[in-house]
Amino acid sequence: MPHIGDMDRYPPIADHGLVGDLQTAALVSAKGVVDWFAAPRFDSPSVFASLLDHDRGGYFRLAPEGGDSGTWRQLYYPDTAVLVTRFMSPDGVGEVVDCMPVHRSAQAGDRHTLIRVARTVRGMIRFALECRPRFDYARAGHDLDPRPEGAAFHAPDITAHLQSTFPLRRDGRDATGEVTLREGQVAAAVFTVCRPGGPAPPPPTEEQVSDEVWGTIDFWQRWVRTSRYRGRWPGMVHRSAITLKLLTYAPTGAPIAAATMGLPEQVGGERNWDYRYTWIRDGSLSVRALLDLGFVEEATAFTRWLGDRLHDQAGPRGEPLQIMYRVDGDPELNEEVLEHFEGYRGSCPVRAGNAAADQLQLDIYGEAMYALSENHAVGMHIGYHGWQGLSRTLDWLCDAWDRPDEGIWETRGGRKHFTYSRVMCWTALDRGLRLAEEWRRPADTTRWTAARDAILEQVMERGWSKQEQALVQHYDGEVLDASLLLLPRLGFLAPLSPGWLTTLHAIDRKLVSDSLVHRYDPAASPDGLSGCEGTFSLCTFLYVDALARAGQLRLARYAFEKMQMYANHVGLFAEEIGFGGEQLGNFPQAFTHLALIMAAVSLDTALDEAVDRAPRRREDEEALPWRIGRA
Repeated sequence: MPHIGDMDRYPPIADHGLVGDLQTAALVSAKGVVDWFAAPRFDSPSVFASLLDHDRGGYFRLAPEGGDSGTWRQLYYPDTAVLVTRFMSPDGVGEVVDCMPVHRSAQAGDRHTLIRVARTVRGMIRFALECRPRFDYARAGHDLDPRPEGAAFHAPDITAHLQSTFPLRRDGRDATGEVTLREGQVAAAVFTVCRPGGPAPPPPTEEQVSDEVWGTIDFWQRWVRTSRYRGRWPGMVHRSAITLKLLTYAPTGAPIAAATMGLPEQVGGERNWDYRYTWIRDGSLSVRALLDLGFVEEATAFTRWLGDRLHDQAGPRGEPLQIMYRVDGDPELNEEVLEHFEGYRGSCPVRAGNAAADQLQLDIYGEAMYALSENHAVGMHIGYHGWQGLSRTLDWLCDAWDRPDEGIWETRGGRKHFTYSRVMCWTALDRGLRLAEEWRRPADTTRWTAARDAILEQVMERGWSKQEQALVQHYDGEVLDASLLLLPRLGFLAPLSPGWLTTLHAIDRKLVSDSLVHRYDPAASPDGLSGCEGTFSLCTFLYVDALARAGQLRLARYAFEKMQMYANHVGLFAEEIGFGGEQLGNFPQAFTHLALIMAAVSLDTALDEAVDRAPRRREDEEALPWRIGRA
């Protein structure tokens, strides 16, 4: 259970903005505290981790002195990943601007910089700085080297330099300082991590810091201007696109699932995972979302990364792929428990690494083929040798598809014949056949066709529940599963077919609560873990997508608009939403944001196509939880 006082020691998960440089990222709370930062990569050990252990984890605070009594607001500078945290009180108004410049030099991987700029907007404010890094998940000690312009923190595998435009002092092995700013005055602190022994960066000047901040603003605004989205929700969609790019490791094009590790799906529970890796599933589905917005370069970069994994054929137990990798393609993700961390509000164990990498999840082959087939120009980048790996993978799948696996949700309760996994095997073979014909590539199409058709027949026979009149989670039960909301998008069932409409109705009846969607019912289908979980925001957006494709536009739009209420103050989503509307799980989650983009595009398309249709249908009206003007 959460400890007494944890509400004060740990901010809500949603009470953060994200900044990053496309290789790593930091969370900044709405009170000016950097309480999560791993470097030099997303999947590196932490430098600041007070979000996982308030006392031991380390943090970097820059905020008005005694500012707990004021009012705080946080926003992004328009169309950027530059975060502005504002403080308002009767004595004055101040703000802290946070950003990480996106360097393009050949040595960008060696140095990562967090810029923090304090400014007084009105009145006079005294800002306080505390920089207390704790390296290697707070397991490694460090030496402090005070310098005239700041301090250097020397740990065994990394060095961090803190430089500022105002005086700092030593506080044990940490650095602190204060500066009083009158209206219009600015001060800056620059935190840079690099390899041990590297030269210290030059002392910052206000002009140089200003140039870096404006250069970062220009980078993001130029990028967003290349979007071709012209739909009804540009703010939500572009914020999600920026978030997806922030969570992508630029040197390889591999997106991570989330910026954090260890944040709970249930506060006080054990469902605390490390999401700082690249899932084949998440990355593959992001290709469609990126292409919908016109970001072909990003979609192409991941496709190349995926092609390399197919060429390597280095999955566990002789399988072509494993479900996730490190951002550089390394398959080693050994899971360990950080027993010295108390966890977010007592949520333990805190895990680093992810043992699910060794699971068998057959759905990943369908998602990979879906990514490759969505755009001819993108898919062709895998080349002939990439095709050979792809072809070998589908040959293997013809023999391997009819096996139980752990399924899309990475359950730890044993393997089952999951319907979604079978559907995605069908998708892999179906898309492979299309690509073989389109690209004129050698393939055993007779064998692939036979396997594809056999899967379809098996799913409709063994995955169909007469009791529920729906496709269900696995062949040995009657449990519903929200992953099946993807079926119309994949073309496995037509969006208006009777079998799909009754499946959608069953999911609505069993898994939907006020438009929010549970992925499944753990009580009815034990997953090997204790506790419960919230609704999955990914699944809610898949629900919107499925409703739009089924022509239930009023309900789809209402559900989509309601989801905006659950975004945090700067438009970010975690993995789940709790019973009281709080965000739960790792934050922000890429899967949620890519599903938001997919749902917005589908709903925009459906609404545009419906403009010239007849007046509203009664069944659309009846689908709403209330009816205007009726008793």
